[in-house]
Amino acid sequence: MTDFAALNYRRPEAERPRQSPVIVFLTDQQRWDATGIGGNPCGLTPNLDHAARSGTWFDNAHTPQPLCTPARSCLQTGNFATANGVHRNGLSLATDADTLAKRFSGAGYATGYIGKWHLAPTGSRGPVAPEDRGGYDYWLAANALEHVSDSYLTRLYDNDQQPVDLPGYRIDALTDAAIRYIGDHADEPFLLFVSFLEPHHQNRRDDYPAPEVYRDAYHGSWLPPDLASLHGTSYQQIGGYYGMIKRMDEAYGRLLDALRSLGLYEDTITVFSSDHGCHFKTRNGEYKRSVHDGSTRVPLMIRGPQVPRGRIVEDVVSTVGLPATLMELAGIEAPVGIQPSLTPVMRSVEPPAGEAFIQVSETEVARGIRTQRWKYGVIAPDADPIADAGSDRYVEGYLYDLEADPYELNNLVGLPSHRDVSDHLRERLLSWMKAAGEPDAVVESAVTSPAGRGQLEVWPSEVTS
Repeated sequence: MTDFAALNYRRPEAERPRQSPVIVFLTDQQRWDATGIGGNPCGLTPNLDHAARSGTWFDNAHTPQPLCTPARSCLQTGNFATANGVHRNGLSLATDADTLAKRFSGAGYATGYIGKWHLAPTGSRGPVAPEDRGGYDYWLAANALEHVSDSYLTRLYDNDQQPVDLPGYRIDALTDAAIRYIGDHADEPFLLFVSFLEPHHQNRRDDYPAPEVYRDAYHGSWLPPDLASLHGTSYQQIGGYYGMIKRMDEAYGRLLDALRSLGLYEDTITVFSSDHGCHFKTRNGEYKRSVHDGSTRVPLMIRGPQVPRGRIVEDVVSTVGLPATLMELAGIEAPVGIQPSLTPVMRSVEPPAGEAFIQVSETEVARGIRTQRWKYGVIAPDADPIADAGSDRYVEGYLYDLEADPYELNNLVGLPSHRDVSDHLRERLLSWMKAAGEPDAVVESAVTSPAGRGQLEVWPSEVTS
């Protein structure tokens, strides 16, 4: 006979772990405006939107490197890609790196990783050797998930590097595994990092395979202005992309429901974010790898103990600060020298401010800075985008006024009217490069464009905004 009293039992407060469980729910290649709270009108993310009302939503969050492997290296170490040695795909995280998992493990947490890793040595598409797992003690993952699985064929590898085939649509398969992990570790503090492939494209076909129920549901849907103006591949691919995100949000809701059923919902620190965005081949021949918001701006939501409820942060922030943030919220000492926590910004009542530093590789060696008002980017014309982590010489390539042109359709670089803005941002960018451990570099001014782009003018008070 079923013991309903036992089923309904919830641990008294005194019996619960004193350390908050932590779950990172990471999507891949998801734009910030592919969420309802980020402005998308298609009803894709009701679970995320609801959770954000009991947490903090960062409305202007940016990845430090819009590419899978470097972005993930930053999320595991809290350092920029050039500082942790992983500036492009195909490089591996150092086995002695001081990582998120190692810090949490040292504080008595169980640590688990499920999904896509993409930080192991070149040639390892599936299994990942124990020393290359960043310190996580439970492992159910594949290094390059996009190359060993498909939408309805999910293959991961366990702690013994043996293949594990999971049933269901890939998002659901990973979510089921995550819920099993949570259930198995409900009575102890744990850090669980769940890393999905979706809404990343399926590489071998270059398509976005949504679950069958949503395959045709979102064709012809609303497009962000940059995609509507620049086209790229968005018209044929946005339906699948949105269908993936819809199922991703349903999975997120299932995970939160699991926490509710275990009495852990209010105790748990949860993060929803993505490694980088997606510009649908509008800025180059790929989906990311540029300084533009389509590549760099990502969803970011944190909820849990000590996190302000129902708050929208408009400051510009970088997700490289997530490791320090999670350690601070969990009461764990962060490594010396990593990028600072986002908690002061999360609790600030000052007017929106902040800057995000961006490093780009593989399509071009580029650097960028994102402020509230401006986006400024430089390109290294002599550098090899694959071999070179940086350069000692850059040339101005991008300048956008985000107040007048939020989707970066009008490049102002080289205009005499905006010379003071570029000069100011150049100094800020060089300061960031130095702080990221890059060698000294020079940034040459762009070739001056002919004056006369309408009546464009920048007031002195706007230069530093």
